[in-house]
Amino acid sequence: MNIGFSLSNNQGLTDVRDVVSVAARAEELGYDSVWASDHVFNVSYVYERIGRRPYYDPLTILAFAAAQTERVILGTSVLVLPYHNPMRLAKQAATLDQLSGGRVALGVGVGVIDTELEAMGVPFAERGPYTDESIAIMKTLWQEDDPRHEGRFFQFSDMAFSPRPVRAEGIPLLIGGTSRAAIRRAARRGDGWHPTAMPPEDLAQGIRYLHEQAEQAGRDPASIPVSVSVPLQGGRPGRFTLGTEPAEMRANAQALADVGVSRMVVSPYSGDPAEVFPAMETIAAEVMPAVR
Repeated sequence: MNIGFSLSNNQGLTDVRDVVSVAARAEELGYDSVWASDHVFNVSYVYERIGRRPYYDPLTILAFAAAQTERVILGTSVLVLPYHNPMRLAKQAATLDQLSGGRVALGVGVGVIDTELEAMGVPFAERGPYTDESIAIMKTLWQEDDPRHEGRFFQFSDMAFSPRPVRAEGIPLLIGGTSRAAIRRAARRGDGWHPTAMPPEDLAQGIRYLHEQAEQAGRDPASIPVSVSVPLQGGRPGRFTLGTEPAEMRANAQALADVGVSRMVVSPYSGDPAEVFPAMETIAAEVMPAVR
């Protein structure tokens, strides 16, 4: 199992340089990936966690991180697609992919905060169809020489699109979310499933459902890897956490690996650099050797 680390752009770190410096240190310590999260407004559980402190834009942070690193995958965990115009996002992501030498992976989801979705121009009830159409558009733009789309929200034809991503198949789209609808979306449209903080027993059930849905869609379940975002501690009630003591971390990481998780993305859930960097080092020293 590979291990990634959150850049903590969503934790209210007051100095943005602390956020981007996490990427270089993660690469030094042997993490396979670094990840940034996505909200526009500090609202709901985001406001409860950080109040009015900074929540930095994920793609801007990842672009800066790309310049500070050479190897790590640059991921989003996750972009809320209804906050984004899919054509513009496809161009931004492809540009970042070219800059980084093909290292981008986009975790994407539908969003859960109704007031924020409404403010961004997508009704809460429409977020699923908007997300599905956005995924289809981005794949078309990345893969087709003559991209065309006729959909409910967007239409285009007879226009060239550039740049394209480094890989011919485009940038991997990992579908976030823990609902059955999210799992079905991953099985039918995604290049991976990326839930947040599911206990191993629930995750195992979700993976079985993912495989069933993939087979019904005519896809090989092995082509849809599972990664999971896990906080060290805290987070919303009822969520699975990695823990803070080495033995607990190792046991919980192994439990995820045992049910079929291919990558664990760890979030320190802290806005204090004095906690973030020691947590990175503890995981690299105590957990990575046990699960790789």
